[in-house]
Amino acid sequence: MTIDRLLPTDEAHDLLDLATDLADRELAPRAADFEARAEFPREVLRTLGRAGLLGLPYAEEHGGAAQPYEVYLQVLEILASRWLAVAEAVSVHTLSCHPVAQFGSDAQRELLPDMLGGELLGAYCLSEPQGGSDAAALTTRAARDGDSYVVTGTKSWITHAGTADFYNIFCRTGGPGPKGISCLLADRGTPGILPQAAERTMGLHASPVAQIAFDDARVPADRLVGGEGMGFTIAMSALDSGRLGIAACAVGLTQAALDYAVGYARERQQFGRPIVDFQGLGFNLADHATQLSAARALTLAAARLRDAGRPYSIEAAKAKLFATDVAMRVTTDAVQVLGGAGYVTDHPVERYMREAKVLQIVEGTNQIQRLVISRALAKG
Repeated sequence: MTIDRLLPTDEAHDLLDLATDLADRELAPRAADFEARAEFPREVLRTLGRAGLLGLPYAEEHGGAAQPYEVYLQVLEILASRWLAVAEAVSVHTLSCHPVAQFGSDAQRELLPDMLGGELLGAYCLSEPQGGSDAAALTTRAARDGDSYVVTGTKSWITHAGTADFYNIFCRTGGPGPKGISCLLADRGTPGILPQAAERTMGLHASPVAQIAFDDARVPADRLVGGEGMGFTIAMSALDSGRLGIAACAVGLTQAALDYAVGYARERQQFGRPIVDFQGLGFNLADHATQLSAARALTLAAARLRDAGRPYSIEAAKAKLFATDVAMRVTTDAVQVLGGAGYVTDHPVERYMREAKVLQIVEGTNQIQRLVISRALAKG
């Protein structure tokens, strides 16, 4: 389906053309094979980085492209429509660059060109086995010892665990609550950082996710990002943007599922005519096309607020909530459109359906998004 996009500049059009070309050449042909083998496409991320697509929303002085978030999200959408695992990796990596880019010291920011260029891949270590949604209650601790912090504890559900080159570790350096949390930037080779076996997930098999144990991992004190007690502020400022990234991924996945279902319905003949001509199915596809357009519009509206420097947290929560629920609904119905064919791996819709589920969970479950929105309504 052709998408009529309103973009702010000619450069943005060129970037989306580049993203489309790379997605068609580098992502789409590899997706099914890499997912079947559960292999992370590290070189694909390097290719995207060298093409300038991993640093789009960051400043040029640090190696980024200084693009509006609305442009970055539409690039992410294109990538997700070809291979969600890669788009999710880009979203997580972009999130992982945020602490250093926005709060880092001058010395720490010297790493940004390699981060934004894709030579260094990032991971964001916030969730814990007993504290996913309640991030302020995290228990991983970092104790100052001379010129280092010694980190102990366990993080869970960490995308790029064991594959990342750097880890943002959100840990407790002070007392209870959000004011006791700090952020450390650690290299992958740090002794005591112990990625565990990869989780066996329902979808996104090419995206490594695992627990990470910190066994007296010693991180230099000059890798403290933003000062002690700033960790929770850093984490929350990044998550608003991360929710928009997941919303864009959901829009791209929904587009892929709808396109495939429509293409199949045009070709599949029953009772002497294409099944798309049957009202029960055609109306269902029409509803999905409408919901997809609404999800895209909601996501980009939130991004434009961000670009304008206006509050956007609630709109980001709405976009993440709506877009991921739409993705789950449309991918499930895409399987139904194909009937028995939709249930086998010969067609990608069964993978789309499995992948959509995680989007309702990551970057704050959709129940948390409803809580954020309802609290805003209660305040008036």
